[in-house]
Amino acid sequence: MTIILAVILVLLSGISLFVGVLDVNLTGLLSGDVEQLEIFLISRLPRLLAILCTGVGMSVAGLIMQQLCMNKFVSPTTGATISSAQFGILLALLFMPSSTLWSRAVFAFITATLGTWIFVWFIQRIQFKDVVMVPLVGIMFGNVVGGITNYLAYKYEMTQALSTWAVGHFSLVLRGRYEIVYLTVPLVILAFVFANHFNIVGMGKDFSKNLGVPYNLVLFLGLTIAAMITASVVVVVGAISYIGLIVPNIVAMFKGDKIRGTLVDTALFGAIFVLVCDMLGRIVIAPYELPIELIVGILGSILFIGLLLYRLKNGRKAIRLGGAQTGCAAAVTPVDPKGGKKA
Repeated sequence: MTIILAVILVLLSGISLFVGVLDVNLTGLLSGDVEQLEIFLISRLPRLLAILCTGVGMSVAGLIMQQLCMNKFVSPTTGATISSAQFGILLALLFMPSSTLWSRAVFAFITATLGTWIFVWFIQRIQFKDVVMVPLVGIMFGNVVGGITNYLAYKYEMTQALSTWAVGHFSLVLRGRYEIVYLTVPLVILAFVFANHFNIVGMGKDFSKNLGVPYNLVLFLGLTIAAMITASVVVVVGAISYIGLIVPNIVAMFKGDKIRGTLVDTALFGAIFVLVCDMLGRIVIAPYELPIELIVGILGSILFIGLLLYRLKNGRKAIRLGGAQTGCAAAVTPVDPKGGKKA
């Protein structure tokens, strides 16, 4: 499955470089056409790199949050992380009108991290955690943060400036103003390094303590990684919903819930999903372009309803591929050759 996803991603990446309003073709690039080379290096290649970083980053951030919160419907969207990052950007625009993109990123990092921590603090105090109750708390908290952001934007006449980050799109991604999104790469690598720790923490506080894993420290680290990934994407691209919610769930349906076993496939499928949505946005009403948030919103809503029905019916049970046993139970319950379960 991993090899198939990697091959599909490489093929789609190559195709996306030649999809757009301005004509860029392989013959022109190889012949040294200056105009096509400029378009390729200034716009098409940076856009592709931003798309890949966005897909990989948001998917991994969603996977981390779902594992740490022990709920498959938690994501940067339903965990108030995106709303908090937008709030930070607005604060940067208000207090530092001449701020650079990096200055706004710092504000977004701080507020996204604080917003995510507050959300987790809320859900830890819910005595009976229903599968739907946790994301509903996050959505309500995100709406509160979004309401405060909109109020300040209207009061100080910043709505037009804030609208750039309200709807995610890649049309303004050019060389020199997207490099912040590269921060997702070391953060994703860090997530892979601590994948086993996230998996253990996802099984509960008592279980973590029994295995000698510092629960609060790993929880703090994981949420910070997810928040920083989300903020770096929002600063460059804007708000894109559903990626961190849909992609990890689809991969988990086939490969189970063990985070180390699904992290690579989640990253690859997330990149493919964002790339396909972006290409659709460029093709549907060409030569005009639809924001990727619109395409992701349509497809994500349909997939979310399907996932909701599947989870409510089957819980965390994974789909069998061939004769292999997959799923949460298979991932965490080893079986000895005699047929008995190990303690």
